[in-house]
Amino acid sequence: GAAPTETQPPVTNLSVSVENLCTVIWTWNPPEGASPNCSLWYFSHFGDKQDKKLAPETRRSKEVPLNEKICLQVGSQCSTNESEKPSILVEKCISPPEGDPESAVTELQCIWHNLSYMQCSWLPGRNTSPDTNYTLYYWHRSLEKIRQCEEIYKEGQYFGCSFDLTKVKDSSFEQHSVQIMVKDYAGKIKPSFNIVPLTSRVKPDPPHIKNLSFHNGDLHVQWENPQNFISRCLFYEVEVNNSQTETHNVFSVQEAKCQNPEFERNVENTSCFMVPGVLPDTLNTVRIRVKTNKLCYEDDKLWSNWSQEMSIGKKRNSTLYITMLLIVPVIVAGAIIVLLLYLKRLKIIIFPPIPDPGKIFKEMFGDQNDDTLHWKKYDIYEKQTKEETDSVVLIENLKKASQ
Repeated sequence: GAAPTETQPPVTNLSVSVENLCTVIWTWNPPEGASPNCSLWYFSHFGDKQDKKLAPETRRSKEVPLNEKICLQVGSQCSTNESEKPSILVEKCISPPEGDPESAVTELQCIWHNLSYMQCSWLPGRNTSPDTNYTLYYWHRSLEKIRQCEEIYKEGQYFGCSFDLTKVKDSSFEQHSVQIMVKDYAGKIKPSFNIVPLTSRVKPDPPHIKNLSFHNGDLHVQWENPQNFISRCLFYEVEVNNSQTETHNVFSVQEAKCQNPEFERNVENTSCFMVPGVLPDTLNTVRIRVKTNKLCYEDDKLWSNWSQEMSIGKKRNSTLYITMLLIVPVIVAGAIIVLLLYLKRLKIIIFPPIPDPGKIFKEMFGDQNDDTLHWKKYDIYEKQTKEETDSVVLIENLKKASQ
């Protein structure tokens, strides 16, 4: 039978240090008295068996927000064989900076805006004086040393600071993180840390709508994506509001390809989408927003703001509508007045005023005084003379005719 494998001696001189703002580095030396024909490997993991690693290097590092204690356990073994038990594990921990935990700032979070600048915000700790002067430090791989953020501002309850962080052409840039630390000038509060992976918390700028057009009952939308992003790395939402039907449709667009020949060709970073069943004779208002997708980024929660709106189609003329609202009542009122006047005239024609019978009787049998009698006599006399004259003229004409 084979001789039982001896347990390896433990590693020596395990020590821990911090680089940058929160890159924690553990180093150790090989075990003393290891067997000469043993090719040494080191087995390590963090406190609760996280991130197990088997490697020949005598160091291990981790980017960790130093708000809590972190411990690494290391052992040595002779081969990569998993069944082989490592030596006794040696542990080394590092604690966060000292200070009253209630004084540290809370809700420290950062957003990378359009891959061009990072904006961080936080709330003051509970045990902090209102006149605390905060300062924010940041570091990432492309910087030689830790930088301080200059412009600290206050917005509502929150404090904040922004600094330039431009995407570097080197693609590996995104695989790293930005280390953030917030403390005060006086050193009275406990520092607070955050690590922001550059594949998350990215908020693109809003896109820009370039063109809207109708084609076979569909609405074609063409837009320009925010700078710094490849179109395949974005996910889109197109919102169409129809003024007449008062409908509000939102379309989720995974791929926005421009296949229509009418669209401009070879326009870099231009995307298109066809909205089905849109009525051209109504007013349609379109706006778009974007967010990063899982193809290129880990995080896909931060939408851009909405783009500026653009409209297409005919709008019911509101000025005409208002004019009608004002004119119609005037016309109706005028018509009623005319009608009333007309009806009054009609009444006179259909029902003429009946003469007062009292007057007739008065004339016939009324006050037979001299004056009225005189006029009556004159009337009768005039009538008689006219008749006599007419008959004389008639006889004269007849006589002339017979001769």
